[in-house]
Amino acid sequence: MNSENLPPSTRRDFLKRGLGAAALASLTQPDPLLYSATSTQQPRLSGKAESCIFIWLGGGASQIDMFDPKQRGDGKKKAGSYYASIETAIPGENVCEHLKHTAPLLDRCVLLRTVSHDIEAQHGAATNLVHTGRKPSETLIYPSIGSIVSHQLGPRDDGVPPYVVMGYPNIARDPGFLGPKHGYVYLTQLKTGPNGFTRPPDVGLERQKRREALLVNWQKEYQSRNAGDKNVQDVIDVSREAFRMAGPSFMSVFNLDREPSSLRESYGSEFGQRCLLARRLVQSGVRFVEVSFNLNFLNGTGWDTHNEGQLKQHLLIQDLDKAFATLIRDLENQGILDKTLLVIATEFGRPAEFDSGGGRGHQSNSFTCVLGGGGLRTGQVIGKTDELSKKILERKVTLPDFHATIHSALGINPHKKLYAGDRPVPITDFGKPVRELFT
Repeated sequence: MNSENLPPSTRRDFLKRGLGAAALASLTQPDPLLYSATSTQQPRLSGKAESCIFIWLGGGASQIDMFDPKQRGDGKKKAGSYYASIETAIPGENVCEHLKHTAPLLDRCVLLRTVSHDIEAQHGAATNLVHTGRKPSETLIYPSIGSIVSHQLGPRDDGVPPYVVMGYPNIARDPGFLGPKHGYVYLTQLKTGPNGFTRPPDVGLERQKRREALLVNWQKEYQSRNAGDKNVQDVIDVSREAFRMAGPSFMSVFNLDREPSSLRESYGSEFGQRCLLARRLVQSGVRFVEVSFNLNFLNGTGWDTHNEGQLKQHLLIQDLDKAFATLIRDLENQGILDKTLLVIATEFGRPAEFDSGGGRGHQSNSFTCVLGGGGLRTGQVIGKTDELSKKILERKVTLPDFHATIHSALGINPHKKLYAGDRPVPITDFGKPVRELFT
């Protein structure tokens, strides 16, 4: 009998039973959003990587001129790639001609050609998004990916920091609500190590010990006046850890002269030497190392290739190519490529069209990031773009997905909840790791 023809009392009972059944179903069936966020119904993907080297191309590296080449443009009116392309170790996939050292090694890598977000205008906001996986909050400062790795895994060995940054630091690399204990050690000089980790020549060992004793007294006094303040305790812990790391064991990592001169030459420029130091740092037990190019490096504009920056962009690409290819081979020769996740990331890409000065603008809806090693199923391309690398045709990868993939490769549950005070905050914002990369 149709419910519309039932007597009022019977119809009411019918609807009551139906709503009760629906409520019961909602309790017993997994909610799709909750299902994707917690992954309680599926085996959690977990990789074999123990450390991560995160290469940062600040400024917005052009995917169409590097890892997602398309038809040739003319640098003026005809849109397209600025350079010719060459074949790679991944069958049927090409990259820019200036990546000639990396191309034969791409079977050790994965090209994520459809990374996407919606912050196109501002470098700072996009940089923060790529580093934290979230847009800023008015009530919370989110931690960087390096700080989360520090918090979840810590260093692999005593006497080394879990998180190191080489390049230009800003708030995007900060620990946010995780506190100073999970901040980074910043390197400005490759050979001398972190500022403040080496005693000045006029400060002998006994004088150093007296200084440390005086500092301990001040710390105790300040701590007693701020009892229960976790940030104060964290700062004190960081200070004491710094003294411990200033010993000869960790500081010896910065002696690049111990490496064969032929290897140092293979790495190339200052950026290449940073990559070599990154390898030494992860071998020493550091979990997460960010390696950046200098601002305005080589071509006058860095990877922000508006106007004339495009003309010498190839110098940047060649520099990256030489260092990255050497890093892959070096890690492989050291027997730690499968244990070291390599990441090449940038805040956004570039459109196929050229601006009035012959350069390119910003494009965030589709750009390329690269993963390598780390025990992943490499030799793959994830995602497909249109004929000008502007629109995603297959397999969009969001920033939370990108973060979830990195965390999963390191054995970190991307859905685990961290706590900002009493407030639960999942490690990623409903990110799903790229399943094809895990065995």
